[in-house]
Amino acid sequence: MICCNEINEYIKFVEENPNETDDEIKLLIKNIIKPTLSRDDVFFDEEMFQKAVKYCEKWYYKLFPYQKFAYALFFMYDKNNTDIVIFPDILIVMARGNGKDGMIMPLANFLQTHYYGVKNYHIDIVATSEEQALNSFNVVYNMLESNKKTMKKYFYWNKTEVINKITHSILRYNTANAKTKDGKQTGMIIFNELHAYEDYKQINVYSSGLGKIKHARTVTITTNGTVRDGPLDEKLSMSKLVLNGEDNFLGLLPIIYKINDFDTVHIPMKKFLETGNKEDIDITVWCQANPSLRYMPILMNELIRDYIKMQKQKSYRVEFYAKRMNLPQQDEEDVVTDWNNILRASYKDIEKEIPRELGDVAGRNAIIGIDYADLNDFASAGFLFKVDGEFIWRHRTWVCANGKYYGDIKFPFDNIGQEGYEDFVIVKTETIDAREIILWLITEMSKYNIKKWVMDMYRFLLLKKIFEEFGISIETKDNPYGQVRMIRKFDSITAIVAPRIEVAFAEGKINIGNSALMRWAINNTATKMGKDGNKKYVKIEPKLRKNDPFMAFVAAMSAQELLDEEIIYV
Repeated sequence: MICCNEINEYIKFVEENPNETDDEIKLLIKNIIKPTLSRDDVFFDEEMFQKAVKYCEKWYYKLFPYQKFAYALFFMYDKNNTDIVIFPDILIVMARGNGKDGMIMPLANFLQTHYYGVKNYHIDIVATSEEQALNSFNVVYNMLESNKKTMKKYFYWNKTEVINKITHSILRYNTANAKTKDGKQTGMIIFNELHAYEDYKQINVYSSGLGKIKHARTVTITTNGTVRDGPLDEKLSMSKLVLNGEDNFLGLLPIIYKINDFDTVHIPMKKFLETGNKEDIDITVWCQANPSLRYMPILMNELIRDYIKMQKQKSYRVEFYAKRMNLPQQDEEDVVTDWNNILRASYKDIEKEIPRELGDVAGRNAIIGIDYADLNDFASAGFLFKVDGEFIWRHRTWVCANGKYYGDIKFPFDNIGQEGYEDFVIVKTETIDAREIILWLITEMSKYNIKKWVMDMYRFLLLKKIFEEFGISIETKDNPYGQVRMIRKFDSITAIVAPRIEVAFAEGKINIGNSALMRWAINNTATKMGKDGNKKYVKIEPKLRKNDPFMAFVAAMSAQELLDEEIIYV
């Protein structure tokens, strides 16, 4: 049994202060830390750990108990091969203001030194912005500048890198084009603020250099944010599985500080808002997302001010919940639905990511929905069914790789063909062939009883000739039973459809299956109140955050009443 006073003291603290730590920390201790301490194949280098604590506290700051606890876990090794760390993938999530850079950078600097003793243990700080990467780097740079007389014996440094004279280990920050960084021999990568990453392009490039140096580690240290279905959400999803006791083959160590629900956020301030007396503020539950809070009075004052600001300034609410409480929320009046409802539309079990199935829809009534703006951009089409009050939607999207903004779109198209990424096609020609869309629909529709095709009037003329060629009739005043319904004023339709969709999401009655693209498209769509008091759908960002798959669904939903008279044809 491994014994470490700093680990044991923190475990005792968590057990004695249950309201001050979230469920993830309790599960971490129960299902990862305690089992690791009892393993006979794990070696804990306590001597090196104590050297690290001594170095960091001498040259930087006094460490908080939870920081010492986290540090100790860096020094767990495979007893049979101490070149291999037990936790090569470390995720630390805590709210803004808790000192993430101040926590990780002193340790990173220690790992460069001759005390640690690993030659060429290069450390890359990776961030999406130069400011963020530089903030991290400057923790070490400023310490060296403040202690030049001593530190110049051991380090060279400038404003871009720090080099240890004995081990030749380099600490550097990176924000340039990721393509130029491939092949680095890196000992540790620090991914700062993973919530800002929308895909894996930069992450994969830097990760490719790991494994060539012993004690290879990836450290992700971040707050939460407003980007959904990106690398951070995927990492958090993996963490849930490990925290709940599944086999941890990847050596993931998720140290996650967050508040578990929105009601808890308001507990500390309830009495204070009535009395105005600061003594009535109980910060205990805020510590769940802010483990430094009990040691940092300045942080408490910042949180109080931000809470009051959030109450008065609605536009700040999303940021407050996501970054101060690690509890992502989107403004329910601005987005189609909250992220949890989108996940529920994909999965019948969100935590285990068990997809909602299509079921047997052969011969059932179906509505075809089509949406596209430009055939050199995106085009989507799909089938809407209604089974036992549940709206089932399955679509296909065509993406033009030669589109003007394709290279800048933050969606992992490279995952095509993998689970959850099977419902789109990358088109390598100059434009998407409209005939290909119609042919796919015609091929698929033979399985169902199609009640109506629905699409926006915009760009309809591009498809009209193809419809006529295949004998697909158009709905008009003179031909009310025509197959294709053109919506001339789409905003008028969404005013009717939007409340229905909102209710269906809230009741869990929308089934989109495991479609990453559909989740992304829904999350890219906002609802705006028009001058007439009706809601309409708009893109959150017009160029890069596409919503064609969702708008094709909206088109189909505008005719959903035709699904009610169900006759199954087999």
